[in-house]
Amino acid sequence: MIRGFRFENLEIWQIGIQIGDELFDIADTLEQKKLYRFAEQLRGAGLSISNNIAEGSGSVSKKEFSQFLNFARRSCYECANIIIVLERRGHIEEELKRILFGRLDEISRKITNFQKSLLPPA
Repeated sequence: MIRGFRFENLEIWQIGIQIGDELFDIADTLEQKKLYRFAEQLRGAGLSISNNIAEGSGSVSKKEFSQFLNFARRSCYECANIIIVLERRGHIEEELKRILFGRLDEISRKITNFQKSLLPPA
């Protein structure tokens, strides 16, 4: 029997991996246009969301896990900035930017709410 990892059951990780796939698809298109740096940056930022959630889930404390969730949330903002640049440069349509912003906002809020559930109120 193959044992799974804790993070696989987390909704925020599942959403993060889906967004990562969407961003990888855009990066593939950017590479076809020889925009390698944009593609690399977008892949890295997109992968960082689910990576930090996964890595944080292996933490020994809730406080440490919360720090990794903060990194994941910050990666959402990095992705948003890259998407803005891509749209301004005409590499993606405004509608795709709007959709991606909605997805990134959704996961950012869910990460924040999950963080709040980990730590007691200050």
